Amino acid sequence: MPTDRSQTISPVTFFCLGIIVIFFAAFLVYPLLYVFARAFWWDGRFVLPFGHLFQNDIYRESLWNSLVLGFTVTVLATLVALPLAFIFAKYRFPGKGLLNAALLAPLIMPPFVGAIGVRRILSLRGGALNSLLVMLGLLDPQRTIDWLGSGFWGTVVLEILHLYPILFLNVTAAMANIDPSLEEAARNMGDHGLRLFRKVTFPLLAPGYFAGAAIVFIWSFTDLGTPLMFNYHKVAAVQIFNTRMNDNPITYVLVVTVLLMTAAIFFLSRQFFTHKETQMMSKGTVGAAEKLPTAAGRVLIYAVVLLVVGLALLPHASVILTSVAWRWSGTPLPTALTGAYFREVFTADYTLGSIKNSLLYSVSSTLINILVGVSVAYVLTRKRFPGMALLDVLSMMPLAIPGIVLAFGYLRAFSQTAIDPCRNPTALLILSYAVRRMPFMIRAAMAGFQQTDVALEEASQNLGASPLRTALRITLPLIAANIVAGATLCFSFAMLEVSDSLILADTKAYFPITKMIFQMQGDLDRGDFKACAFGVLGMILLALTLLLATKLLGKKMGAMFRMG
Repeated sequence: MPTDRSQTISPVTFFCLGIIVIFFAAFLVYPLLYVFARAFWWDGRFVLPFGHLFQNDIYRESLWNSLVLGFTVTVLATLVALPLAFIFAKYRFPGKGLLNAALLAPLIMPPFVGAIGVRRILSLRGGALNSLLVMLGLLDPQRTIDWLGSGFWGTVVLEILHLYPILFLNVTAAMANIDPSLEEAARNMGDHGLRLFRKVTFPLLAPGYFAGAAIVFIWSFTDLGTPLMFNYHKVAAVQIFNTRMNDNPITYVLVVTVLLMTAAIFFLSRQFFTHKETQMMSKGTVGAAEKLPTAAGRVLIYAVVLLVVGLALLPHASVILTSVAWRWSGTPLPTALTGAYFREVFTADYTLGSIKNSLLYSVSSTLINILVGVSVAYVLTRKRFPGMALLDVLSMMPLAIPGIVLAFGYLRAFSQTAIDPCRNPTALLILSYAVRRMPFMIRAAMAGFQQTDVALEEASQNLGASPLRTALRITLPLIAANIVAGATLCFSFAMLEVSDSLILADTKAYFPITKMIFQMQGDLDRGDFKACAFGVLGMILLALTLLLATKLLGKKMGAMFRMG
């Protein structure tokens, strides 16, 4: 429910604001300003360097490929997510809850892990699909098909299958807020089918759609792990990764260009879409609008949903099969199974070391998320102060800042300092994980504060309790479920963070899980199989934490994956 905001800033609140400002200034603003300074200041003079960037054929082509990749994934993910959201918002049918959960399954696996499974299925030599076609007599064994080609379409397909749930969550939540009477009025005026969707439904859900679409575009535009796995190197993120150790001005310019593009998407999304929610006389209720499909409609619904779920789970199935396959080459399925790779994961010093590292980095970053995120959520929902809008923007900015950009900024800005990642990346890995996932905690905590009547806090203080005692004894217990939900999301995504891990961890002793998976998959001695065993553990972790977060947040889960 709405809460009143106090104009009074207590000394404790003022102190907290100071800590928050210092945190964001040091670990979000400063690395970005450093990159900007190096991009525009060459040999002691200010320059406009973008002409130099676009004269470089590789960088120009890489930027263009990244843009094409981002738009292609966003458009195709829209074509998948919109019909699914419409089906689940408008119809009720047996098994709806189970199928809804299955549609979100792609979120439990980082796409770069799924890429290992997709390679096992689609590879030119010995891939499962080619082997199946040969076995059925549909393909000449000497002329198998190179399904992956340059790697572009493999990257597109995997990112669509990983990212469509973000759009699905946002659009479903937006549809739940549409007043059914508006669509009914349009039907009475003669609008039906696509015309009704185009003129009434889509304009009402547009803010939610574009909030999710912005995330999908930025994620695919700056994805590092998936193109690396498919050897699709001519994209901006991979070029930054390959030149990260070179103190070359052009690399800084490329990083700044990527940052400006993503920042533009972020601010456009907030300005024109996520802050322009359509006003309705009454809140929509999905139940009022749901209807039973006809028998033919039910068959079509099951066919569409099961097709998407089947395709989305193929990488998961391939990763699981690869993790237990002793022999799998030239056959549709493994011909011999083993548990040796899982035993190695739990017994080898290098794998156990990476698990311990990831636990250290993730637990530490989650504690920072709780301390800073809950404080930010509190002051944004309970106080009014100068600079409030700026803090709101800063708190959401990590959603718009690609991991590759922030990690590069950390690598260069903190070089030759006490926390130089080339010597020991622990501090910066913890901080980068915390900054990247901070919006999850802030949003989860804000939802709790907004649902908690401020009168309860005022009553406590009127009875003599200090603001700190009130927060500890009254407010925090009431929003504990939200804090747990935000913390589980922060922890699980930190455990499987890709870009920061690949850039900042260069010494094996400090490898987190994702960097170890990347290292293992390049090992000629059954590296893919070992990496998949590690990937399965990551899938289990993400599945459990996402189930917990969904249980605690309910329909607010979609708000974790939007800009505004």
